[in-house]
Amino acid sequence: MRRSLLALALFTATALLAAPPANLVVENVPDFPPDLVEKVRPYLDFRTANLEDWNPVRAEALISTRFGEATQLHIVKMPGGARKQITFFRDRVAGGGFRPHDGNTIIVQKDIGGNEFFQIYRLDVPTGDLTLITDGKSRNLASAWSRDGKWLAYSSAKRNGNDTDIWIVDPSNRQSARMAMQVEGGGWEATDFSRDNSKILVTNGISANETQLYLVDVATGTKTLLTPKRDVPVAYSSARFSADDGDLYFTSDEGSEFQQLVRMHLADGSKQVITHEKWDVDFFTLDESRKRVAYVTNENGAGVLHVIDISGRELLRPKLPYAVVRDLRWHPNGHLLGFSMQSAKSPTDVYALNVDTGAVERWTESETGGLNPERNADPQLVTMKSFDGTQISAFVYRPEPMKFPGKRPSILIIHGGPEGQTQPNFLGRSNYWINELGIALVYPNVRGSTGYGKTYLAMDNGFKREDTVKDIGTVINWIKSDPALDPDRIAVYGGSYGGYMTLATMTHYNSDLRAAVDVVGISNFLTFLQNTSGYRRDLRRVEYGDERDPKMHDFLQQISPLTSASKITRPLFVIAGFNDPRVPWTEGQQIVQTVRASGAPVWWLMAKDEGHGFAKRSNQDYQFLAMTEFWEQYLLH
Repeated sequence: MRRSLLALALFTATALLAAPPANLVVENVPDFPPDLVEKVRPYLDFRTANLEDWNPVRAEALISTRFGEATQLHIVKMPGGARKQITFFRDRVAGGGFRPHDGNTIIVQKDIGGNEFFQIYRLDVPTGDLTLITDGKSRNLASAWSRDGKWLAYSSAKRNGNDTDIWIVDPSNRQSARMAMQVEGGGWEATDFSRDNSKILVTNGISANETQLYLVDVATGTKTLLTPKRDVPVAYSSARFSADDGDLYFTSDEGSEFQQLVRMHLADGSKQVITHEKWDVDFFTLDESRKRVAYVTNENGAGVLHVIDISGRELLRPKLPYAVVRDLRWHPNGHLLGFSMQSAKSPTDVYALNVDTGAVERWTESETGGLNPERNADPQLVTMKSFDGTQISAFVYRPEPMKFPGKRPSILIIHGGPEGQTQPNFLGRSNYWINELGIALVYPNVRGSTGYGKTYLAMDNGFKREDTVKDIGTVINWIKSDPALDPDRIAVYGGSYGGYMTLATMTHYNSDLRAAVDVVGISNFLTFLQNTSGYRRDLRRVEYGDERDPKMHDFLQQISPLTSASKITRPLFVIAGFNDPRVPWTEGQQIVQTVRASGAPVWWLMAKDEGHGFAKRSNQDYQFLAMTEFWEQYLLH
């Protein structure tokens, strides 16, 4: 009987995966063979866990993970302890954190259907009661607590939908919310309160290369610019007050190619560089006493964790695997430093460093669908010279040669951002393509990627946009020259800005490629800038160019993939989310219609309940199965 019930459950789940969920718009995607669903299933049944915060009064971790359809918040009370779910929304939770000094109150952020109009809730942990703090309709992002836990600062586009004003609220009293600072632009964020709550540090992100740092008087809203404009743009981030408010700590690339930890003396504006790394300091956090600092350096994509005192003297550098490290969180007890870590052979999980002993403990161990993650391929870092002599790099994941002899097909996977970076992550579902189909995955970090210095980061701006596409041409030539890879079976795939790059690659190198998958990508820069959410438009103009300038308007029209869509004759699969506030779904729709008119095979998948990428488990699973069938038809054969 038990075996029959299990068989029935597996049959039902298989049938559900084979048929598209009702919320999906599907065109030209064929039904999946039943054996494909069964083969892929173990690769779908993995999960991850990310550290959100520590309980401020107990050694308990607040994590985000997914057991059902969407990611929710859970509490873990000890290393390896059970995960107790505490939020139960239909949509994913975007983040959460405890109120300082209060182990019973958590602030929760979530949106609806991926629309990114995040709302802030107060969760009473003992009772499970949820209280909406924000207005329920505008975009809001919680960003900083006062040290006494009285006030929460957040950015809100409530006033006009475009400008992210700074608000403060006592989460115990929704009516206490008030605007502390009115701004112009969509890149404003509060980062810290002074000890007496009279001042707030606020950053204004102008571009990936330029940030302004302000000191704001809470009572009057008066702001003082702390970082005057330089001839060379400077990026600042994560500004924090010192224990006595006399100094500030932040990362900055002023006078350096890379982000370093810097101390500024408020009285006279003098600065002292504390770290002297040859790579970016990606993240840092101060402990409760504000006398110790933990930070992560990004060393060719991998994370290295450091613990120092505020003078810069190294206290610890724990030996961690070749991995990606983020989500640094000091416990208020000063003994535990929590972080999230993932590698090619391990999904993202939560760990804690005991700074007294140097021991690292694993707090969560996420499941991998019954598969042995040691089977997963390790990334190989390769470098090559592009058309103008610039060195670019890529991570290459190769299938097992004994299992898959001969030259193997490859998929060139391009990150988004554009100021993103491919790192040696756990590949999740994509391990199926490597382990079971014998496809090599190539992840390039072309110019414009973060992690390689500010000069490299700015090399794709404005009229230099298509130099990144030429970099992809270099990677294609490298694939063709690799003796283990098949020069006649190359595909390209990318999401968001990587989706634009995928389409642009097809218009430039169509004859070199077998097929392409574009996920939530830009097809026309002019319609994108016209239709993207107002709070993002000016930020994107700094990166891509201002279409109101006639020369830039003509250039953006010229380089837009839609303009040259007739050159795409290879099979194309386009995926979009109806609620996408960044790249509207119409960007995908218009490239589908245009390429189809030219006669090329085009598959179309659009989720009515998703935004900038699929977040719900059933949608993700269907998307992956559809992509796998696409590769089976157009890349492998």
